[in-house]
Amino acid sequence: MRKICGICLGLLVVLCSLATADAAEPRADQQHIADMVELYRQSVIHADDIHRAEQVWLTTPQASFIHPRGHERGWEEIKRNFYGKTMRDTFSRRGLQLTTAPSIRLHGDAAVVEFDWEFTATRRRDGNIRHTAGRESQVYFRTPQGWKLVQVHYSGPPAP
Repeated sequence: MRKICGICLGLLVVLCSLATADAAEPRADQQHIADMVELYRQSVIHADDIHRAEQVWLTTPQASFIHPRGHERGWEEIKRNFYGKTMRDTFSRRGLQLTTAPSIRLHGDAAVVEFDWEFTATRRRDGNIRHTAGRESQVYFRTPQGWKLVQVHYSGPPAP
């Protein structure tokens, strides 16, 4: 009887440790993705340092960025048009703040993130301050290099 109780107790310990490991993995993935969202935010603020953006994005033709001014298809267009022409060349200073905590939903090797934001920037040509608000969804894929951003879609706030 003692032997059976010992085996059952051992089995229970193994099952509990497996359950804890399974629960820890999604938490670790969510934290990694939250860190990537912060790195993305920093990549917009520091658009002149493209290396930050390259750490976040899947730098392949599969990447996509939909915004009010257009649709960038592939990393090269995102790098040239969003980070280069729009962020770096148009604004001398950029501030991007998340106004809601990111909602992160895992779907196997993909994740969907949603959040609201405020953007304040100084225009190079006239020094005027531009302030906008909006909402954004992002899609991340798990790659051998970790989670990478593959798609952004942002728009203004909802109409009243």
